[in-house]
Amino acid sequence: MKSLMKNTITALLAGGFALAASAAMAAECKPSKYGKDDQIGAANMVTPESVMAASKLIKKGETHPLGIVVDPNMPAFPPRKMMLQVVQPNQQYGRKMDKDFGWDIVYNDDVTQLWWGTGPQIDGLGHLGESQTFYNCNSGKDFAALTGLKKLGIHGIPPLVARGVMIDMAKHFGVDVMNAGQGFGSKEIIAAAKAQGVEIRKGDVVLFHTGWTDGKLAKEPKVWVSGEPGLSNEGALYLSTLDVMAVGADTWGVEAVPPVKGDKVFYGHVTFLKENGIYILETMNTGRLAKESVHEFMFVLGQARLKGAVQMIINPVAMW
Repeated sequence: MKSLMKNTITALLAGGFALAASAAMAAECKPSKYGKDDQIGAANMVTPESVMAASKLIKKGETHPLGIVVDPNMPAFPPRKMMLQVVQPNQQYGRKMDKDFGWDIVYNDDVTQLWWGTGPQIDGLGHLGESQTFYNCNSGKDFAALTGLKKLGIHGIPPLVARGVMIDMAKHFGVDVMNAGQGFGSKEIIAAAKAQGVEIRKGDVVLFHTGWTDGKLAKEPKVWVSGEPGLSNEGALYLSTLDVMAVGADTWGVEAVPPVKGDKVFYGHVTFLKENGIYILETMNTGRLAKESVHEFMFVLGQARLKGAVQMIINPVAMW
């Protein structure tokens, strides 16, 4: 955890977040191409035509969960964590509920205290901005309340149904597990996609396999959360020019940590969320797709619609 924060702080300083420059950028904010009142960004690309096209990718009837199992003890970006309790309401000390229900009923319920940005998750458009400004020129002070977001909440995202593509970056680099801080940009993405017969199209959900979670989470959890391979700032810019709907990876933050030399840590989040309304999918379960060379599939996500939430634990489904 400490090494993660050290790397993050160092990268922020090295990236040179100049306040004056950031303020100027915020002042020059341009409304979204989807309209000045839009709140769902790239999800606007989901249409009846795109859904029908994605459904045609199902050839074998195979399904695969893209969310990993969420363990209450798994590490997460600090200070995020979760706590799970299983309780048996009003059943303590041999107490029976047959008088209430007419038969001898017993049941379990669960109570959870958690950060929704733990494990497999979607980052909503209200998650990250720059200079107090978020997607579509929304100022944080105007919509981010303690009791929930007044705009850009996770509940407003429609079902994300699209063509999904998986690009195996570990295979591209000839390894099972890429190294922490090992970045890739447009050059590597283009080369890997070409070699693997993948074409990135408008409206796609693009997932990168690095081998990081499969190789590190169970065996070296502290190493897993202290760094990761992933996108460079330039790679995020490249993907945004392709008009994709979402970008994800089998890592907890999608971008390289520590960042590629000269990059700003997590600045791809600004590029995706704030500047383009492109969703981010973290800790995706891509291992089976890589093992079976499944590079194209139907992607379906219907997240829990918790009003005002910023992020959400998810389990999208890949179908092919």
